[in-house]
Amino acid sequence: MEAEKLYEMLKNMQEPKGYFFNKDKERVFDLLESLNANKDRYGYMVCPCRLASGEREQDKDMICPCVYREPDVREYGSCYCNLYVSKEWNEGKTPQDYVPERRPPELVVF
Repeated sequence: MEAEKLYEMLKNMQEPKGYFFNKDKERVFDLLESLNANKDRYGYMVCPCRLASGEREQDKDMICPCVYREPDVREYGSCYCNLYVSKEWNEGKTPQDYVPERRPPELVVF
């Protein structure tokens, strides 16, 4: 799926849930293109900011939107990749601090 179509589809699905795309559209489209590349490579849209194993069951916590997005956005106003953010983050009302990795080290594959 091309990035423009993916953008519109995800925007329509996620905004009603309170998750917005980062206002930096260049970053957003780079990430969406990477999600598409991962879908072509692995068969699922795994987070482009993390190292995937290529095994869906092992990567299921990182399939975008990952399971870490909700706590990241709640605590930091942004997910780990800065793809999904809160409205306040986009408006500059929330500090745009570094979002630490929440994925447990034992799940990280090298």
